[in-house]
Amino acid sequence: MEVNPNSQQSTATPTTPNTLGNVQRPGEYLRHIRLNQKRELAEVSKELSLPVKTLEALEKDDYKSLPEATFIKGYYRTYAKFLGVDASTIIQRFDEIYANDTGLLPNHALKDSPIKIMGKLPGSNSDRNRKWLKRSIYGVLAIIVLALVVMGIQKWSAKRHQAQSVAQQSQSSVDVVPVDQNSSTASGDQLVIKFARPTSVNIVDSSGKVLATGRQSDSLDLKGVSPFQIRLDDAKAVASLSLNNEVISLSPYTVNGKADFRLSR
Repeated sequence: MEVNPNSQQSTATPTTPNTLGNVQRPGEYLRHIRLNQKRELAEVSKELSLPVKTLEALEKDDYKSLPEATFIKGYYRTYAKFLGVDASTIIQRFDEIYANDTGLLPNHALKDSPIKIMGKLPGSNSDRNRKWLKRSIYGVLAIIVLALVVMGIQKWSAKRHQAQSVAQQSQSSVDVVPVDQNSSTASGDQLVIKFARPTSVNIVDSSGKVLATGRQSDSLDLKGVSPFQIRLDDAKAVASLSLNNEVISLSPYTVNGKADFRLSR
């Protein structure tokens, strides 16, 4: 049989299939399309705003390294549209093999998925750090305010205690005016007061001489000219009172615990 040398003979040239093969996986198919179009993963990543690692996992059909099935289908649609191929057959094939690879349904909910979503939400760590920083600042401010309040109370308490001490010291000293022995006569009267506890007293004789004034806790043995003007802030603090060795009862002179009376012989 002769062959006409002028006749045209068909030559077979490798072409990229525009449909998914019967046994081909979605990622493998998209990888072949990309390589045939001489596109680099970095270029696709930039155009689709997808990480290179995500694209690599898609092309390897590594579903356990990817988010839940809903997101994977979205990635496949976006990738197929970018490469100019039909996404419907890719999604159909994905539904067929996804359950075999992961043991999950291709429409499982995110809350039931054991697959972790890759990456974290932008700003989640910074927001959390800002919240903790605010809480720390508020805590420090609260401690400072509390410390200042405690210091103020301590200073106020110390000043008050000091003032009370000064007042007690000033009240504890009684000014007992001794009787001028040179001016005393045989008609002078003796007034003796014994105390059960400290109290304020004021004693003046008929001549206007102050015999005792202020806070007193010890016994008083006074001489002067009666009648005596006697004032006791706490009558029950007096154990006994006598004039010229005669015991005097304070009951008739006590009103509301105080006694203010004139005493004569």
